[in-house]
Amino acid sequence: MIVAYRPKPGREEDLDALVREHVPCLRALGLVTERPAQAMRAKDGTVVEVFEWANGAIEAAHNSSRVADLWERFANTCDYVPLCELPEGAATFAEFEPIAL
Repeated sequence: MIVAYRPKPGREEDLDALVREHVPCLRALGLVTERPAQAMRAKDGTVVEVFEWANGAIEAAHNSSRVADLWERFANTCDYVPLCELPEGAATFAEFEPIAL
């Protein structure tokens, strides 16, 4: 899964905190694999997160109240944007600033 989150004005630090919480929450619920997740920042401040769902986990995530709460917090903190909106996406070798998880 690759997802891009554009922080709402003044919510950059909140978004970073949510991204650091996201995969550990999903992992605790058995919804993602043990493959290390990655997070990075585009020049415009958009955060790109990369992780791997476990088999059949997407549906289970949509039925989890814990995940629903986390995703509601994301919706209050950022907008989801397509990767093609990021200027880095047009480059053959897209460069992003790494975010420590």
